[in-house]
Amino acid sequence: MTSTIDKPAKAIILYDSMSVGGSADRLIDSMGKNLAEAGAYVEKARCKTNADYRFVEEFDLVLLGAPIYYLLVASKLSGSLSQSNLRAALKGKKVALFVICGSPEPMAQFLYLPQLKMHLDNPVILAEKAFSPAETSDSKAIAEFTQNILDAYGKAN
Repeated sequence: MTSTIDKPAKAIILYDSMSVGGSADRLIDSMGKNLAEAGAYVEKARCKTNADYRFVEEFDLVLLGAPIYYLLVASKLSGSLSQSNLRAALKGKKVALFVICGSPEPMAQFLYLPQLKMHLDNPVILAEKAFSPAETSDSKAIAEFTQNILDAYGKAN
């Protein structure tokens, strides 16, 4: 993955998942690898509902994502957005959103991504995607999403 546009120097992937080593972890690792190959320094962190998120200010790009459980975005990510200082830390930040769900893409766009957006306070949303379970291992789908983020990042600067 290469790009001649401005690239984020530092990116962080904030996520929630009920399992370790599952499809969400594989997806996040792949996105992080693609961003790193494009020249970004990348960190990842699991969300904690009442954590202190002031460290997010150090990052140029923030990716937020989680699986969907029982029609809701995983609880620690949504809890972080509503009960901690994460919402304030994201204000004005360049953000990409993703969810992992078995629902058709239009349904996910209508039901699940808005669950993340409703807790945001004026970030610059660069890209958003609902990954199907099969796409969490699809290197082409992951690379396309990552490239969309990088392209939008370059245009936003």
